[in-house]
Amino acid sequence: MQPLLLAQNARMPSLQDTVVTATRTEQPLADLVADVSIIDRETIEASGATGLADVLARLPGVEITRNGGIGNATSVYLRGAESRFTAVYIDGVRVDSQSTGGAQWEQIPLAQIERIEVLRGPAAAVYGSDAIGGVVQLFTRKGDGTAAPYVGIGLGSRGLRKLEAGISGAAGADKALDYSLGLSHERSDGFDARTSGVHNPDRDGHRSTSGHARLGYRIDARHKLDATLLTSRLNAGYDNSGYKPANPVDDRGQQRLRTAGLNWAAQWTDAYSTRVSVTDSASRYETTPSPYRTETRLRGYLWQNEVRLGVHRFSAALERREDHLTNAPIDQGRSQDALALGYGYQRGAHTLQLNVRHDDDSEFGGKGTGSVAYGYALTPAWRVTASAGTAFRAPTLYQRFSEYGLASLRPESSRNAELGLRYAQGRSSFSAVVYRNRVNNLIIFGSPGGCPSSFGCYTSAARAQYEGLTLAASHHWAGVQWHASADVQNPRDLGTGRQLRRRAKHHATFGADTQVAGWTLGAELQASGRRFENEANTQVLGGYGLVNLYASTRVARDFTLLARIDNLGDKDYALARTYATPGRTLYVGLKWAPQ
Repeated sequence: MQPLLLAQNARMPSLQDTVVTATRTEQPLADLVADVSIIDRETIEASGATGLADVLARLPGVEITRNGGIGNATSVYLRGAESRFTAVYIDGVRVDSQSTGGAQWEQIPLAQIERIEVLRGPAAAVYGSDAIGGVVQLFTRKGDGTAAPYVGIGLGSRGLRKLEAGISGAAGADKALDYSLGLSHERSDGFDARTSGVHNPDRDGHRSTSGHARLGYRIDARHKLDATLLTSRLNAGYDNSGYKPANPVDDRGQQRLRTAGLNWAAQWTDAYSTRVSVTDSASRYETTPSPYRTETRLRGYLWQNEVRLGVHRFSAALERREDHLTNAPIDQGRSQDALALGYGYQRGAHTLQLNVRHDDDSEFGGKGTGSVAYGYALTPAWRVTASAGTAFRAPTLYQRFSEYGLASLRPESSRNAELGLRYAQGRSSFSAVVYRNRVNNLIIFGSPGGCPSSFGCYTSAARAQYEGLTLAASHHWAGVQWHASADVQNPRDLGTGRQLRRRAKHHATFGADTQVAGWTLGAELQASGRRFENEANTQVLGGYGLVNLYASTRVARDFTLLARIDNLGDKDYALARTYATPGRTLYVGLKWAPQ
């Protein structure tokens, strides 16, 4: 049974599509018990989106917030869990910030992403620290076949301009060498990021340049080398709270992201395979003219082994992760060494997946996690699933060693259980997943005491619970592909009983697309209930509904035209208190890609 792919204008996956996120090795969707969604490049391009988070927000179980426009601080919540509780990878390279905690989503260039896999639910028994809410895997374009160049341009509201170009393919004897190269530049005049208070009333635009390179070489039928590189630079306007009208300045946030990976995959026998990876990433953020700079470096080493014996699949992995934070006066590092074991079984109507992992942190010592998942096919189309698992996240180096930090902070830990019912038949699908994820030692920013700052200190005394029901469905009727999702959730602080900030109890999407006279036409509705800006639940962020329209057509053999209108009704809404959101937005793009 396949999990659902429910993004607007999305391609329904086949049972033979493979994913790597659930167990870190390739598996057909038909074999998975986990709750996974896939977004392909066709869907990304049809979205007309500039930010990665805007694409993710159209998936079941996903909410986002942003402090202003593209390029400003962005959070992604999977099943209501904190943004830092999602482990993020680009071509297998871990991306994280030891300052803010979690990936800095605004840094990741959507233009370079070919495919997205989203796993909802804890996965620490496979990935280690951070995967309390889920995992997002991002993949750049991979070369295959004859050379395939492309060039795209786009124009949109508020002076948005996009330009991208690239080429991918394979060469050499038996196409042993595959390659992919992509470059992109975009800029926008933006809009005033703030809606109230004393701030610079200028337009807070952004400009970004990104690129990726991917090279693979098949040594022989059983051995292959791959190298990946991604880089991105972003300069975005924001409004500093210390703005003085008598001395106006243009506050800018300057960000850099770089990821690099080297992989060797070996199929030693028909049953035994290994993969060795060395990865490195650097995430930097600094502001001008106010002086602030933080940089996180992550180095990873992985030795993955898999044995397939009939209906049985065994895996074992050794992994090392090294984190380092430079954020004056902080200059600290740490490491985690791990052993992970897995077992999978599939026969007839039964599917079983077991995973255990032990992480040895240089600061905290050992931490064990585990998970068990079972699926039973009631019929070829219907399946029931059940799973339970534990997860953790180690405190960031900033939470421990900044002036607001406590060296005694302990890892956040969670216990999750969920039940699912899924259906897939042709172009129709349905899923219902109910879950409860309870987190202990939740780190929050509290009152002064114990740290040098008189403003406040981090503390790990809180507890939270993320529970809810996610419904999703897709059906082809009357020449139209209909799709919808709805989330009913209750992310709350167990100590106070209050709703966690910036997360709604209800959010949903609904959409339809069809083919008419060579055009693909579609519409979607994004809706969210009210949220609260503060932990006390006294500052209300009102609910909203957005209507988006899109259309695309092939205007010549090698040219595709895309047009999109977001927020058709020009709805005034807020994702974060005192921060603006874009009104009605028009985007038109043209892409050349020889057939």
